[in-house]
Parts: sequence; structure tokens; C-alpha cells
Amino acid sequence: MTVGTKIQQTIASAEGVAANLRTFSLDTNNQQAKQMYKQMAQKMDSIVQELKTREQQIMQEEPQYNQ
Repeated sequence: MTVGTKIQQTIASAEGVAANLRTFSLDTNNQQAKQMYKQMAQKMDSIVQELKTREQQIMQEEPQYNQ
């Protein structure tokens, strides 16, 4: 498995976590928990963006990872 494939899988997993957190936020009536889930989802979105940036760097620097 290439580094490119691994980072793509990590991005997909992180996006899934963010989606789950948003769902948890919608499913609860506890306002404190709702806010916590929303904040955590936003943090995961930031992580996803950082990973996507790194993925682009890897693909430019190491073309063999595109295979």
C-alpha cells in the first residue's frame, strides 16, 4: 500500500468521524453535548483540510505515490 493510498484512507476515515459527530449533535437534546459535538466536528474538518494539503504535497513531491 502506497503512502498516497494510506493518506486517502485516513482522509476518508476522518471525514467519516466528522459526519458521525454531526449526527450525534443532531441526535441529542442536551445543548452542552450538542455544542461539544459541533466543535469536535469543526476540529475534524480542520484536520481533514490539513491532510488534504499534505496529500497534495506528497503527490507533487513523490509522483510514484500516485501509482
